[in-house]
Amino acid sequence: EVQLVESGGGWVQPGGSLRLSCAASGFPFSLHVMTWVRQAPGKGLEWVASIDRSGRSTTYVDSVKGRFGISRDNAKNTVYLQMNSLGPEDTAAYYCGAGHDANSNYATYFYWGQGTQVTVSS
Repeated sequence: EVQLVESGGGWVQPGGSLRLSCAASGFPFSLHVMTWVRQAPGKGLEWVASIDRSGRSTTYVDSVKGRFGISRDNAKNTVYLQMNSLGPEDTAAYYCGAGHDANSNYATYFYWGQGTQVTVSS
């Protein structure tokens, strides 16, 4: 059974940091590209970042460049999203996904987790 389980969300004050984790099982993790997307309250899905199979190539939406970092540990079947300098605009449910092509079109990813909530407020 394919599973992606996100963790690490929570409440943080503006300017703070969080590290999200996504543990994968049931499929060959190292053969898949990984992504993070988010959905803010009342809004649609927004692609955030993607990482290739080796972890050497990463891409980000402009709004998080320089603040967020995506990484992966293929030995642990886990992908991470380090989020720094968080602002209220980052409040959203964050989902990790797996696919074959590293791109910003979240429709091309076919395995998804249940999400973890991130709330940024004072």
